Amino acid sequence: MNTTIIKPHEGIPSTLMWMLAIMAGISVANLYYCQPLLNMIRQDMQLTEFQVNLMPVCTQVGYAFGLLFIIPMGDLYNRRKTMLICATVLTCSLLCISLSNNIWLLLGASFVTGFFSVIPQMFMPFASLYSRPEEKEHKVGMILSGLLIGILGSRVASGYIGHILGWRTMYSIAAVAILIMARLVYSRFPEVAPTYTGRFKELLKSVRTLAIQYPQSLLYSIRSAFAFGSFLGLWGCLAFRMKEAPFFVGSDIVGMLGICGIAGALTASNVGKYVPRFGIERINAAGILLQIIAWTILGIYHNTYIGIILSIILIDIGMQCIQLSNQSATMKLCPEASSRMNTIYMVTYFIGGSLGTFLAGTLWSFYGWMGTVSSGFLMLFCSILSIFVINRIIQKK
Repeated sequence: MNTTIIKPHEGIPSTLMWMLAIMAGISVANLYYCQPLLNMIRQDMQLTEFQVNLMPVCTQVGYAFGLLFIIPMGDLYNRRKTMLICATVLTCSLLCISLSNNIWLLLGASFVTGFFSVIPQMFMPFASLYSRPEEKEHKVGMILSGLLIGILGSRVASGYIGHILGWRTMYSIAAVAILIMARLVYSRFPEVAPTYTGRFKELLKSVRTLAIQYPQSLLYSIRSAFAFGSFLGLWGCLAFRMKEAPFFVGSDIVGMLGICGIAGALTASNVGKYVPRFGIERINAAGILLQIIAWTILGIYHNTYIGIILSIILIDIGMQCIQLSNQSATMKLCPEASSRMNTIYMVTYFIGGSLGTFLAGTLWSFYGWMGTVSSGFLMLFCSILSIFVINRIIQKK
């Protein structure tokens, strides 16, 4: 077991940062394996499109609850032990998904998987607090790159493996990957001193106190949440769209489209360099604009591969700009409570993601692809509207 102790703002070794980035990708991938496989799961378990769309919704809701109840522990308890507990339960829930034979077990195990897949969000505040001041955005960007590559790479892997070996095999492989990650956490993650003294109940109350004390965190969180819902709406319905004319393709091709999104994920560490230069508001506005362009293309050129591929690239780059600028700004509002500040951001973020996935799936059921496109625009409109509404509330106070 690693007994190395590091101190705030003194820097994190590059080898450890690369390890954290890789593990972030492995753990967050559990939330997204299902997306290229939704049509395959639907057929295997004889579900409706609406029912199977509840699987990613339950996973994201579980993730939001995990962020609320687990991530604050990073300021109170030993991070390594918390991560190992999460990994153990996560392994079991992934195996339950692979063995599911009814909708209730599938949705219940998906919720638990989301709840305990919050490990990457322990890395974010760790990187923000312990990196040198001039490296904070870059280090957070490295983990965010690993996280988003995991999100997008998971679609490639699950689409291909699901097509060749079946969707259940994908979840068995995921359980093994988490076991390997747990071993790395046990042996390599350093000792980190807690930054909060008190009871867990008081810790949760302090999250609410911080949100009131730093209302700017709500602005950063809410506008990002709506944008994330727009982003996930695309991926939540893409498998359904690609099985229709003129494509008629399966999970393998849907998964391969994730490669296009990796181009966006690779920009994360570079975006971090520009946040201090151009400011949070400009980077956020650029991200929103890119997503608007992406949905416009998806509405006009949705019958072409070039239209879908270009839109995926743009929407992922836009999401990177939005998340990195707003998340790093939220944690910097109160560095000594970085885990709890990250909780405010990420709980809100995944509530928005759940809402966007549910809305896109519901509108798909009634109006097809144009319904999904409408949901994407609606979420972005809410993101822009929230900026004016929350800023006005803050100014009145």
